[in-house]
Amino acid sequence: MIKRFACLTVLAALLVSCTETPEKIADRVFDLASTQFVMLDSELGPEECPRTLAQDGSLVKTDIGWWCSGFFPGSLWLVYEHSGDEKYRTLADNHTARLEGLAFRKTDHDIGFQINCSYLNALRITGENKYMTMPELGARRLSDRFNPKVGAIRSWGDDSDSTFRVIVDNMMNLELLLSVSELDSSPMMMEIAQTHALTTMKNHFRPDYSSYHLVEYDTQTGNVIRKRTVQGYSDESMWARGEAWALYGYTMMYRKTLDSRFLTQAENIARLVMNRLPDDGIPYWDFDDQSVPDTYRDASAAAIMSSAFIQLYMLTGNRSYYRTADRQIRTLASDEYLSAPGENHGFLLKHCVGNLPGNSEVDVPLTYADYYFLEALRLYSK
Repeated sequence: MIKRFACLTVLAALLVSCTETPEKIADRVFDLASTQFVMLDSELGPEECPRTLAQDGSLVKTDIGWWCSGFFPGSLWLVYEHSGDEKYRTLADNHTARLEGLAFRKTDHDIGFQINCSYLNALRITGENKYMTMPELGARRLSDRFNPKVGAIRSWGDDSDSTFRVIVDNMMNLELLLSVSELDSSPMMMEIAQTHALTTMKNHFRPDYSSYHLVEYDTQTGNVIRKRTVQGYSDESMWARGEAWALYGYTMMYRKTLDSRFLTQAENIARLVMNRLPDDGIPYWDFDDQSVPDTYRDASAAAIMSSAFIQLYMLTGNRSYYRTADRQIRTLASDEYLSAPGENHGFLLKHCVGNLPGNSEVDVPLTYADYYFLEALRLYSK
């Protein structure tokens, strides 16, 4: 078991910070990503998506139904945007087209993750109308999961379930509704997204603004049944990636709606996170793990947080948010967390934690870590 210790990563980050501007860090990481992702693509079949590495170091692949299937296409679009090289546009387009089978997927909320990063980036970068159909279909599928009695979008399951489950990750998928609402001037999707965010604000957070992972509601009454933190250390602990989803989600909600309630929530979460981060900015997989500091760090949570902090800085001008993102990005861009060329089958970041209680994806690369790190670098370098 590899532990992540603050002294090593702080030293690495300091060495990077002495020599590189944000622009140079971004160029270096995007250059690495461009070669790494070509290697990763070469190991995939025509219907396959990258997932992670197994304990023996072999590549784990999956199909488009996996909740993270949109992140690799999204990363390819960001590499194309940064480089302008048509080779990466072709790769991005090919991997995005693989997701067309998701058009009528109704089983869970993850259609937002899958479509946001792939098709909406393609639309933003190219401006081509051919990329609009999938976001529109996906947003309809996602909005169909909204229950007005609960005031939220069901994360998984269907109307036959007596329990209505909502996870904090679902905050991220609201961006699909808001983006499509902007494209077709539909107020309904905007209203659903805002209602879900307000319901989550009311029921998912403790007084200190740490978040539960899962809230279960009664489908008929909308009453809360129980609150859990399934992938964290305990139900009452502060699971790092859950807090990252929450920070990013409410920052995005304010960026899209300019509703001050969402900015207040994002800033309250940000203050809690900043007060509890280790010196190098990379959170432990759960802030309340009783083994801290002798436990895993989670680069995926740091990548998500860094993008959120950069966006929060851009929205408020508060330099503390920039300084936090800067610290996280410089550490992630150090040898401690960044893959060497040709390493890790083409993934970019190392040392992520998927689900430690479930002994799944522990201390491995993950596609969403790579995506949010590149997204953060895109904003950071500007």
